[in-house]
Amino acid sequence: MQTLLTGGLFPMRYPDFYDKAPVITLRDPLAGFLGATEDGLIEYRYIDAVKAAGHSCPTVASAWMMTLRALEALYPNDVAERGAVRAGFRQEATSGVTGVIANIVTFLTGATRDTGFKGLGGRFDRRNLLFFSEGVEGEIRFTRKDTGAAVDVAAHLELVPAEPRMRELMGASITGLASVEEQREFGRLWQERVRVILVDLATDPRLIDVRPVRAV
Repeated sequence: MQTLLTGGLFPMRYPDFYDKAPVITLRDPLAGFLGATEDGLIEYRYIDAVKAAGHSCPTVASAWMMTLRALEALYPNDVAERGAVRAGFRQEATSGVTGVIANIVTFLTGATRDTGFKGLGGRFDRRNLLFFSEGVEGEIRFTRKDTGAAVDVAAHLELVPAEPRMRELMGASITGLASVEEQREFGRLWQERVRVILVDLATDPRLIDVRPVRAV
C-alpha cells in the first residue's frame, strides 16, 4: 500500500510504513524567535528525511534512528534542542556513506561545519558543530553544548540482511535489463529493509548501540 500526498500538479505516493516510523520532535529557539513555529517546536517525520535526501535506504533510515536515540539519551526528560548539539563522526566526510548520514544529522540537529546560520547577536549560531575523522568509539558522538553530556551511537544493520534476490535484481535494474515487474520488485525489497529498521526493530536495543561517554 502507498500513502498519497496531494496539492501539487504531481501527487506524491510513498510506502505507508513511512508514517509508522518514529517521529522526532525538536525545539528550535531560532524558529521560535523568528515566529516560524509556536514555541520553536518542529515535528519531523521520516518522509521529511526522504525529501531531504531524495531517496530512502537503510543508510538514511539508520541515520534517522541513530539521531533519534542519541537525542533521547541526551534529553531524557525534555524535548531536544535543535542547534545545541555537536556531532562528531569517526570517519572522514567522503568515506563510504558518512556524507549521506551527516546530511540527515544536519537536517535534524542543525549542526553544520562552516556553512550554517551565523547567528543573531551572538545567538543561534549553527556553525562549528559538525566534525569528521574524530576519535570516537561509535559511528557518531553527539554532545550537548550546554552540559557537555555525550553519547556514542552506532547502527547494526547486519541485523537486517538483504533478501537473496536483491543483488540479481539490482544488477538487472542498473543495467536496464530488468523488466518493469522486476524493477518494482527490486524497489519493494529495498524498501522492505527500510521498513524493518524503522518499524519492526525501531524499539530493539540491538539495532542502535547507545553508549554514554564518561567525562574526562
